[in-house]
Amino acid sequence: MDIISLLKQQGLHPPETLTIAITGECNLVCAHCWVSAGPSGAKKQVPQQDLERLINDFSQLGGAGLRVTGGEPLLHPGCLDLLARANDLPFARIILQTNAMLLGATDLDALSGIEPGRLQIQVSLDGASEHTHDLVRGPGAFQQTLAGLNKLVARGFAPQLAIFFTEMRHNLNELPDVLALAADLNISSVSSGSLVLCGRAASDDLVRPPEPEQYLELLERWKNDEEFRKRYEEIGCIAALEWCYGNGAEAKGCSFIKTPYLTATGVLYPCLLCHADDYAVSGVFEKGFESALREGISRWSSLQKISQSRVSALPECQQCPSLSSCGGGCMGRAWGSFGEFLVVEDRCRQRQATIRWQEKD
Repeated sequence: MDIISLLKQQGLHPPETLTIAITGECNLVCAHCWVSAGPSGAKKQVPQQDLERLINDFSQLGGAGLRVTGGEPLLHPGCLDLLARANDLPFARIILQTNAMLLGATDLDALSGIEPGRLQIQVSLDGASEHTHDLVRGPGAFQQTLAGLNKLVARGFAPQLAIFFTEMRHNLNELPDVLALAADLNISSVSSGSLVLCGRAASDDLVRPPEPEQYLELLERWKNDEEFRKRYEEIGCIAALEWCYGNGAEAKGCSFIKTPYLTATGVLYPCLLCHADDYAVSGVFEKGFESALREGISRWSSLQKISQSRVSALPECQQCPSLSSCGGGCMGRAWGSFGEFLVVEDRCRQRQATIRWQEKD
């Protein structure tokens, strides 16, 4: 049986967007880095031929999107060639995740060669001020990232630019200002997600997730600040606001293996956020993508069933008014924060606080 039919037979979703870390090297040592990337010479660089063979395989299986990340992907000497190769394949979306600090004229020229309707450049920005951003990314990072954003905008990439903001206790109040900064640069979108206490963040007291009260303050500002509301409606996507005012689709568990994540050491996880080693496949660059999928099917099918059971298996959730839309939240976040699948995720208190706020509003 072909691999796509086999995945569907086992209740799994065929892979749509593959996130691939092409290097573990980074020019920063961020306090909240999930994969603990850094400048060490021992960090893995994936050989170019392995990368190109893998994205070819993924494309032939009908993959629609490719997200290139790291570490800092621009530190890989073949990053731009890989993006050019992806542009020759029938991907609908090609996404580059970068801190934008290393962008030079050669990089901008190469990015200009990728079809604009397919390319998105996601830039990490964790504050609207030097102090806030640099607290987790290091001295000078804010100014260099801002310089990179300005270079991209000057070259006409603003419609393809997306800012990602990690919500933390020390920076959540600057989210409206990040939206304002993006709007001034005509950047197309700003999205955010709360810090997960794994990777470096698990042992670094410098960074912590926001408290529920901080989300309530953000909601009040959204309610009372017309400019903030307008910018958000145009370019924003913030979880706390979406919980209250989004579409609120019914929770149905995870969609393994719709958005797989491949590390620079060749370990394939069935979800961008669910990094449980017992449910991973190793040696992917040697085995090939399809062989890795076949090897992982049985364990991912088991993982899918665990995810689907969460709605009824979590006693804390049974009387919660947001159970149908939350289902215990993201299982990957639960695993990353607590090392268990059958626990509520780390944003439970925050979500409940926002629902109570909405009910009173």
